[in-house]
Amino acid sequence: MSVRVTFVTAARCASRLAERFDDDRTVDAAGWHEVRLAAPALVPLGAAELRYCSPTARSRATAGALGYATLAQPALSDCDMGRWRGRTLAEVAAVEPDAVDEWLAEPRSAPHGGEPLLGFITRIGGWLDTRPADDGSSVLAVAEPDVVRAALVYALKAPPATYWGVDVRPLSTVVLTGRSGRWNLRLDRGW
Repeated sequence: MSVRVTFVTAARCASRLAERFDDDRTVDAAGWHEVRLAAPALVPLGAAELRYCSPTARSRATAGALGYATLAQPALSDCDMGRWRGRTLAEVAAVEPDAVDEWLAEPRSAPHGGEPLLGFITRIGGWLDTRPADDGSSVLAVAEPDVVRAALVYALKAPPATYWGVDVRPLSTVVLTGRSGRWNLRLDRGW
């Protein structure tokens, strides 16, 4: 018994340098343009038997623009960044450089008062492991890049520090096949 879980990363809402922790802005003009370009390849993924999305504004907007009828999943929320929410990494590093260093080096640490990286990866893995696995079943999830990174680290049983080395671009797709506790990464042709 196995399931195919396809993640579609939400369209962008800001330049990489302007990204903020736990940001809930919607898709920006450049993101809408990218959705239009990617739609021919991404729209068919909406045929999945089960369709979910992160509860963020840009995940919901991306899913809607692609015609996916999705159910928002709180378990697919971005990492809770506590008091750092809404701030950029540069802003936080300017006032809490030691806390940022600790957060980047220790996956069990949560100097921001929110969720530790290891807890985030485990939460996303728990969602992944509870997907119904019937041979041939398919799941679609539109999610934030950090959620997809966490799913990859969990599925591949990689060390948590691997999370920082995974770059997930807007509107990219990642396919995981398998079942609870046993996941495989599948790389398909790009659009």
